[in-house]
Amino acid sequence: MNAPLPHALAQTLDADSLKLFQPGRIGDIEIANRIVMAPLTRSRADEAAGDIPGSALNVEYYRQRSNAGLIISEGTQVSPVGKGYMATPGIYSEAQVEGWKPITRAVHEAGSKIVAQIWHVGRVTHPDLTGGAQPVAPSAIAPKVVAYTRNGKVEAPVPHALTIDEIAEVVAQFRRAAANAIRAGFDGVEIHGANGYLVDQFLRDGANQRTDGYGGSIENRCRFALEVVDAVVAEIGAGRVGIRLSPVTPANDLSDSHPQALFGHLVEQLDQRGIAFLHFVEGATGGPRDLPGFDYAGARRAFKGAYIANNGYDREMAIAAVESGRADAVAFGRQYIANPDLVQRLKQGAALNQPNPQTFYTPGPVGYTDYPAL
Repeated sequence: MNAPLPHALAQTLDADSLKLFQPGRIGDIEIANRIVMAPLTRSRADEAAGDIPGSALNVEYYRQRSNAGLIISEGTQVSPVGKGYMATPGIYSEAQVEGWKPITRAVHEAGSKIVAQIWHVGRVTHPDLTGGAQPVAPSAIAPKVVAYTRNGKVEAPVPHALTIDEIAEVVAQFRRAAANAIRAGFDGVEIHGANGYLVDQFLRDGANQRTDGYGGSIENRCRFALEVVDAVVAEIGAGRVGIRLSPVTPANDLSDSHPQALFGHLVEQLDQRGIAFLHFVEGATGGPRDLPGFDYAGARRAFKGAYIANNGYDREMAIAAVESGRADAVAFGRQYIANPDLVQRLKQGAALNQPNPQTFYTPGPVGYTDYPAL
């Protein structure tokens, strides 16, 4: 593999000659450039109506950012029990499917592609957010996290350990979500297997202490994730399926004793299934990139599909990663919150707006659709 492109050289080359800004392909999805908008929870769905997206404000937010080669939607829950945050959208009801349609249409009209991130938060929630239902998880172990609800800040309770039959139903919920995503106009889906949510909880032994076929050995702990992948692939085809992984992040009070062995095995299994992409959070989510414990370059070599790199990338790092072949595309999160025209800014090497964390999850247009373009 070629050495990374030096930062100084990246600054001097004509942007149009750089792979980051050239068309590409992720599975069955053709993209106009290799810049990906990362999934970003913004808590602006219509909660009172049933966690429905698709307001004029939501449509405008996604339309503004449709310069990305690929947009990964904000996390959208596969069931009411999978909800972990206020005003996040779902994709399990007909009204939600209809709500997503104007968003996907606007993205396509602007020349971009969009996949739905389908998720289930598992134990990282509270009955105040799930209609009174007890949170679920692989094992009855409460995470050391708090949930923000209409009733204030509350500690996540001890979850219900899913039975074998209940696991099968959650797998079916992911499959239905994938089918709904295609009906809503999405180009594919990303399964959320990162950041301490349900798929990740089954994978990592910090949350999974089962003694049946879904716990114990690495093969058993990967079983749920692979069943979800297989179900989604059976529904919409491998070329439209990706998964997000975060092998070493401590997000949402999760850990694993041997992440290299665990995620190395998982990547091998995912490669055999021929899915479109792996989306890796490299290091701690939103934090240090240099945490030890996993070989991302090895994962990139072991997987024949597209590798999307994520976490703390700037212009020079992204150019170097794609130019050298270390990644096929780079996902940007906070930069896309504050810079609706991020691709143009990166192309020109222009200054970036700084995001305001105080408005990440507040209702209305402030900090959502009012960031200036160049």
